[in-house]
Amino acid sequence: MSIRSFHPPVRTLMGPGPSDVNPRILEAMSRPTIGHLDPAFVAMMEETKALLQYAFQTKNKLTMPVSAPGSAGMETCFVNLIEPGEKVIVCQNGIFGMRMKENVERCSATPIMIEEEWGKPVDPTKLEAALQENPDATVVAFVHAETSTGAISDAETLVKLAHEYDCLTIVDAVTSLAGSPLKVDEWEIDAIYSGTQKCLSCTPGISPVSFSERAIHKIQNRKTKVQSWFLDLNLVMGYWGNNAQRSYHHTAPVNALYGFHEALVILQEEGLENSWQRHAHHHNALKAGIEAMGLSFFVDEEHRLPQLNAVTVPEGIDEAEVRRILLNRYNLEIGAGLGSMAGKIWRIGLMGFASNETNVLNCLAALDGVLADMHADIQTGQAVRAAKGVYSA
Repeated sequence: MSIRSFHPPVRTLMGPGPSDVNPRILEAMSRPTIGHLDPAFVAMMEETKALLQYAFQTKNKLTMPVSAPGSAGMETCFVNLIEPGEKVIVCQNGIFGMRMKENVERCSATPIMIEEEWGKPVDPTKLEAALQENPDATVVAFVHAETSTGAISDAETLVKLAHEYDCLTIVDAVTSLAGSPLKVDEWEIDAIYSGTQKCLSCTPGISPVSFSERAIHKIQNRKTKVQSWFLDLNLVMGYWGNNAQRSYHHTAPVNALYGFHEALVILQEEGLENSWQRHAHHHNALKAGIEAMGLSFFVDEEHRLPQLNAVTVPEGIDEAEVRRILLNRYNLEIGAGLGSMAGKIWRIGLMGFASNETNVLNCLAALDGVLADMHADIQTGQAVRAAKGVYSA
């Protein structure tokens, strides 16, 4: 057997993630590897923390990247803040709320579930009712931007409610960071995690997290050991936590962190609010094209994520075949529905570097052509014109 070097095809990634990676980030990752305790690398770590504080809009001292994908960021928050026997209120309006429940159970705690219809935001009145019924709850967990449906919840209101009942908050911001307004300090979020592969235009494999002083107090005063050695922040803080002599905890993914640093530099150059506005602008163009084609969105407009668009599949159309043709003929990837939404929606991502006019127009043209060939009940030839109308305006 002779296996040769792997050379992937060039794709346009417009699914739920990963998104297209900025070439500057790929170049940064190709730079020479140095030691993870090298003074030059430690200096870059400090810059990364400062840039990440800007992205999260926080001054939290414990703001850092976990050396693993977003799922590990989620687990970092749960295993450090939850102890056996505690009650945790979990707001579920999609797949990733279900994963939160799984984490609570694995911490030997009890999840109190608030279940919403998929595609809807978390209802604050339901959260308040659950808080009143469970005065011994210690944590409220919810997804800010639910990637499985493209719905965004009112994080500021949910956090405020949780604090009124003396609960800490854990927030999933995997898809919202750098794509939608997110203000950790202003909203007083206690623990938050995200991923690099979506609106930050970076490669997968790093999970940004941030913890408030309230959260750190609980972590440092646990009655039981954190069940994960690798994710125990009492240990990790010795490596990421301060400017003093770093203690060895693990070998950081050096080149991946070069890429993450570059991603945050790019975000700083663009400006965080400009990034939010760019994502909204290209969503509006895509929306105009989708609706001109006669297709509809799964999520109501007021709760719709600009960077993750759930589009309803036309009746009688094999959505998987559409995705297959887009990938094979146009090198264009869009996402399928998950869970109860499988076969019913496409998830079209406009995240980070992929959120641009060229991608919007090419995606609409390709989707229009494929659906026309399949004799779908759509208005052909209208989508690109409608999107261009948004751009020209």
